[in-house]
Amino acid sequence: MARYFFDFHDGQTLRRDAEGGECDCPDAIRAEAMNALPQMAKDVIPKDGDRQAFTVLVRDEKDVTVYTATLTFAALWLSDVPIPKQDVFDLG
Repeated sequence: MARYFFDFHDGQTLRRDAEGGECDCPDAIRAEAMNALPQMAKDVIPKDGDRQAFTVLVRDEKDVTVYTATLTFAALWLSDVPIPKQDVFDLG
């Protein structure tokens, strides 16, 4: 199995993965990145305002970036906007 390194960027700081982990296929790399992003974001949101992007960059053993994924948090205060009536949301 090949070793991959999962570096994280939170919009301000890049944290490089020094240990890495073994993944046996592209789907495993993707799954690891998808699982890691929400974990990284949960400790930071909403400390840095209402907009923030979290990115994972995956490097192989040759230090080549082979995959990247981004999770974006965006919030917006709605003032004076009426809540739609129930019948607008016909999920039936």
